[in-house]
Amino acid sequence: MNFEDPITWKVLGQAIYTAVRHGSHELIEECIRNYPELIRYEVEGVNLFKAAINHRQEKVFNLIYQISAHSLDTMGNFNGENALHLAAKLAPYHRLRTVTGVALQMQRELLWFKEVDKFMEPAQRESLNNDKKTPRMLFTDEHKQLLMEAQLWTKDTSSSSTVVAALIVTIAFAALFTVPGGNKDGDGQPRFIKDCIFLLFVLSDAIALFSASTSVLMFLSTLTHSSQEDFLYALPLRLTLGLISLFISLATTMIAFSATLILVLHDKIQWIAVPVTLVASIPIILFLWLQYPLLFELVSTTFGKSIFGKQNNLLLH
Repeated sequence: MNFEDPITWKVLGQAIYTAVRHGSHELIEECIRNYPELIRYEVEGVNLFKAAINHRQEKVFNLIYQISAHSLDTMGNFNGENALHLAAKLAPYHRLRTVTGVALQMQRELLWFKEVDKFMEPAQRESLNNDKKTPRMLFTDEHKQLLMEAQLWTKDTSSSSTVVAALIVTIAFAALFTVPGGNKDGDGQPRFIKDCIFLLFVLSDAIALFSASTSVLMFLSTLTHSSQEDFLYALPLRLTLGLISLFISLATTMIAFSATLILVLHDKIQWIAVPVTLVASIPIILFLWLQYPLLFELVSTTFGKSIFGKQNNLLLH
């Protein structure tokens, strides 16, 4: 292929430009695999990896792991800013909203900054742009509003969840001392102590108490730690554990409630078990339906595979 032909260069270059903006890494990979010189094509004045940072397209950025020389500065600086300065800027609105919750948006921005930082030389981490700001200073200024929103979102989520978890703790604790059916007059033992349903009640109530207490502690800890770096791993981990514990406590509370009704009413209304179980499952299903997007994002970002890394073993350049 003749790259001195301006028409050919423009056509394929325009394809690269469009692919970077929309995250079509397969197209870029195929073009570079067949025409390696395209890796030098500049998008909006920067190389394609810096353009991927600007547009927050992690799959395009991950192509850097498939080239022999991992360098983000082969094209020099753009307007006095290196690649880390570009990562320090606030992401485009449409890319920022690809994750659920402001706290996770802040986490995603921190992940980008940390990832690009891996490719920087020590001197580049402290280099100044035209406004005399280092990448870290620029990141703090650009994300000041997002940080405030993330702190407020975390506080509101934790506060409301703490109230629910505290109520479950109170209910579960009281239920252990007011067992269904009452106690025998002679020895004071629970009337249904030999019934397997009673064992289910005790176990589920105890799990509800312990998991709700854990949830309260996790959510309270998020209220005291909400600095910028906490949003990287500490806060998402605590929110994840808090929500999972809250779900377990809610589910086991419903099981304990169902077991209580079955114990008390099964002699008189034997068919009560099925409708009670169905009704008790409604709050559990609603919790999953309402909180699933947030919970899924939290679990995937906290325990799942990183969005950055080598995507395949094909060497591009």
